[in-house]
Amino acid sequence: MKYRMGIDQYGQTYHNLGTYQRKELLKRLGYRNGRKMYRDKKDSSIVHCGYVIGRFWVELFTVEPFERRCK
Repeated sequence: MKYRMGIDQYGQTYHNLGTYQRKELLKRLGYRNGRKMYRDKKDSSIVHCGYVIGRFWVELFTVEPFERRCK
């Protein structure tokens, strides 16, 4: 299971967004509409990287647990 979190332009974090990140962010921020946010990459491709909800620009991240095998 992937753990998703978001960070807005003010540095506020939104943890454990679940499977439907947009729906959860709308609920937490108290809005009804949100748009996808895109970013240009160095190879000229465009990727969906988060959501614009009200005055918040929330970038999404996938968090992976840290594990290291012991000898």
